[in-house]
Amino acid sequence: MGNFAFAGNLKFLSLGDILQFLGSNSSTGVLIIKSKYAQTPGKIYFVDGNPVNASAGSLVGLEAANSLFGWVDGEFEFVDENVACERIIHKSRMQLILDALSMLDDGQIERLGPVSFSEKTSNGNTPKLPVIRGPLIDYTYIVDEEEIGAGQKIVIEGKHGGWLWVILEGVAELARETPAGPLKILRIGEGAFIGSVASFLMLEGTVRSAAISAVSKVQLGVLDSRRLSVDFLRMSNEFRNLSISLDRRMKQATDMAVNAYLNKVRLDDYINVKNQIIKQGDGEKKLFEITEGEAHIVRHTEYGYVPLANLQPGDFLGNIPFVDLGQEPFNASVFGSENLKLESRGPDGFQKEYHELTPTFKNFIEHVATCISVTSRVVCEFHKKNVQGKNRK
Repeated sequence: MGNFAFAGNLKFLSLGDILQFLGSNSSTGVLIIKSKYAQTPGKIYFVDGNPVNASAGSLVGLEAANSLFGWVDGEFEFVDENVACERIIHKSRMQLILDALSMLDDGQIERLGPVSFSEKTSNGNTPKLPVIRGPLIDYTYIVDEEEIGAGQKIVIEGKHGGWLWVILEGVAELARETPAGPLKILRIGEGAFIGSVASFLMLEGTVRSAAISAVSKVQLGVLDSRRLSVDFLRMSNEFRNLSISLDRRMKQATDMAVNAYLNKVRLDDYINVKNQIIKQGDGEKKLFEITEGEAHIVRHTEYGYVPLANLQPGDFLGNIPFVDLGQEPFNASVFGSENLKLESRGPDGFQKEYHELTPTFKNFIEHVATCISVTSRVVCEFHKKNVQGKNRK
């Protein structure tokens, strides 16, 4: 028998939030979901935070996991125990969440429970982006609180700033200015962070790269920058560099979203078939650091190739075992410049050091990775619209 870990109601914690929480804690065990509208419970099996199998009625595997996102009215419990079932779900955790939410919005997943309608944008057609939330908040890192009214700016694009916040309550929206007007990219909610590693270390590049506004009334917790700086300096040089690289990749993904929105992407600038380092779906186990040249992260979709990031010396690529970027190796390929040079970095050492981090820093890294994954999906959606627009002409 396993050990009971936690339980709750899906009205207060969505399945997507539960999966993110289990992933950030590298949990192994069984998530059991019960609904008065189903004769038998649904189950999702986890190994080290990753869903490996699922069952829901007569459904198994990915089809079962997707269907459970429609169980919007029910209860859940998670039991810590060894999982010996065969791994038949190979999709990454974040990709599973995003795809299932998209299918739910499109009506491809049956809602099991009272009738509810997905939230729409002002045009009434396009579903809003899913709200990104974080794991449980460590209040010992909060030194002050601020309240921001609905519609007010929290961060102004292009301004300098060293504050780092965590959202305690409410929803905020991240947007970038473009020649075609403001572009809304992400929404963030409770447990999500506002700011970057550069923010609290006062590194080069502390200019805010996007605007963030309160959608509803937002309660912010001001994080202790000095304490976070101490935590950061306790890391190895390699792990500090990896953390900064993730920050840069998030900015890259945001830049790509703007370029895709404006239809300004030139594929020839990113794809060098002769120098493909990682092929999408290969399941590369190694982690590399770029020492010279450039590496381009490109996803292959049914609408063609979509560039997601352009990495430089000091950046990392490949398998980062403790985060799900929604990019390489499973969800994107890596193409290199002619002068690309890489040095292999052992992922096991990074994994061990990650588990020794404070919960707040773990949550921060998990949040950055989630934002990269969601933003990558936004880039692909803009590319899809561009292709469909050309086909209609």
